[in-house]
Amino acid sequence: MKKIVMFDTSYGTQNVGDFIINEAINKQLDELLSKNFTARYSTHTPIQKFFQNFRRNFISSFCQSADLKFLCGTNIFTYNLLHLNPNFNINPFDIKNYKNVISVGCGMTPAGGKINSYTKFIYKRILSKDYIHSTRDEKTKDLLTSLGVKAINTGCPTMWSLTPEHCKKIPTKKSNKVIFTLTDYKADKESDQKLIDILNLNYEKVYFWVQGSDDLEYFKSFKNTESIEIVSPNLESYREALTSGDIDYVGTRLHAGIFAMQHLVRSIIIIVDNRARDIKENYNIPTIEREEIGEYLEMMINSDFITDVKINQENIDLWKKQFLE
Repeated sequence: MKKIVMFDTSYGTQNVGDFIINEAINKQLDELLSKNFTARYSTHTPIQKFFQNFRRNFISSFCQSADLKFLCGTNIFTYNLLHLNPNFNINPFDIKNYKNVISVGCGMTPAGGKINSYTKFIYKRILSKDYIHSTRDEKTKDLLTSLGVKAINTGCPTMWSLTPEHCKKIPTKKSNKVIFTLTDYKADKESDQKLIDILNLNYEKVYFWVQGSDDLEYFKSFKNTESIEIVSPNLESYREALTSGDIDYVGTRLHAGIFAMQHLVRSIIIIVDNRARDIKENYNIPTIEREEIGEYLEMMINSDFITDVKINQENIDLWKKQFLE
């Protein structure tokens, strides 16, 4: 029986999208995880207190003796780890615990530029050189290979179930109901008001799902929301809404849209940052740029369109084969 560590982005998160990612990873690696002993630690918070680093303890013993360690998705890589709010809350003392970690569909933050020396130092000492790393997109793959490790673009694990057979079951025509999302930290009052007005005009019933910790406060700042029903900020409430039948998804939250497609819901993802744009480039997810809401969204809602996500099954199988043989 192997010892496995999952460095889990859904612990300590303020974004329910991290639960969507980790649920998908757990399903995709179920054959491995169900047969072995798995411990989970948060990437959003340090693994240990400062003083614990000076003596071996239960946490460091397990991490250092683990057979496999996985870094579980999201925008975890960056050009600069010297940041007040890093997505990956790691420091040099954690290197021994993360050493030989394997990326699972990880992406990177939109900040560009050149990777700094400190960040390169950390990544080079924790990333496994024996296994192939899975990345969410081509830019992240290029970052990892520049650090001297092997990486392939598999797309996000949330998309791995969106096979051609699955996508054929997603409706092509507009439903009577819609559930939508907003992104508080990517505020655009004018565009998002247009989104709300278009949804109210084109659907009999509109729901709003709260994915981020401050999304509800942002939602309350808009007009024409009196008839919109709020869906609670947890995955089960969102899943229940999606499986209620005769419903579409339209919104700025990428993983809310992918989760909707997992549940055979026709989806339109509104691009607000690099994540959806980078994934669209390789995998043909159904998107519209935020600047196009006024001109094209209503037309797209009322048109018939096929969901045709182009997952790279060969790369997915190649990556999983390392652990499941």
